[in-house]
Amino acid sequence: MITLHTWTTPNGRKPIILLEELGVPYEAVPVDIGNGEQFQSEFLKLSPNNKIPAIVDDEADGGPLSLFESGAILTYLADKYGKFLAPSGAARWQAMQWLHWQIGGLGPMLGQLGFFSKQDDAFALERFVTEGGRLLTVLDTQLSKSEYVAGDDYTIADIACYTWVMAASERLQEPLADALGKPNLQRWLALVGARPAVQKGMRWKPRG
Repeated sequence: MITLHTWTTPNGRKPIILLEELGVPYEAVPVDIGNGEQFQSEFLKLSPNNKIPAIVDDEADGGPLSLFESGAILTYLADKYGKFLAPSGAARWQAMQWLHWQIGGLGPMLGQLGFFSKQDDAFALERFVTEGGRLLTVLDTQLSKSEYVAGDDYTIADIACYTWVMAASERLQEPLADALGKPNLQRWLALVGARPAVQKGMRWKPRG
C-alpha cells in the first residue's frame, strides 16, 4: 500500500494524479500546511525538508521505503508500475528533462509570483511576471512541436507541469493573461484536463 502525505497545492496534487492514473490502492493523509502540520516530528521523519508531498511504500523492494520531493515520487511510482515514463532511451530522458524543468523553473517562479502578487513590491512582481511569462512561452513553444510536453506520449512531465499551469490559470490570470492564452498551451490544458484521473486529482480535498 502507498501512503501519501499531501495537501491541496500544485506539488501536492501531482502524486494524487499519478496514483489515480495508475489505478493502484493508496491512502491520502492530509498534512495541513496552513496549520503547520509539516513541522510535526512524525512528518519530519518522512520529509526532513518539511515540505509536502511524501510517500511511504510498504511493499517496496527491500522493505518499506519513504520518499519526499514530488519529482522523486513521480519518477519512483512511474518506474515501479512501468507507466508514464519510458524505462530507457531518448523518450525517458525527454520526459525527465521536462520534469526537472518544471521542478527547477516553472514551479518555483509561479510560486514566487503568487506570493509577490499579494505584496507591495513592484520590482519583485515585475521580475516574476516576466519570468513566469517566459517559462509559459517556453512550454507553449514545446507544445507546438508535440502533443504532450515530452513528445507524443503522456508522461509524468505532463502531470508535473499541469498542476502548476492550472494554479496559474486560477490565481494569476491577470498578470499572465498573454502567456496563459497561448493556443498550444490551451490545447494541452484541455487535453490533459479531460483525463478522469487528472480531474479526480485536481478535485481532491481532505475529508471532514
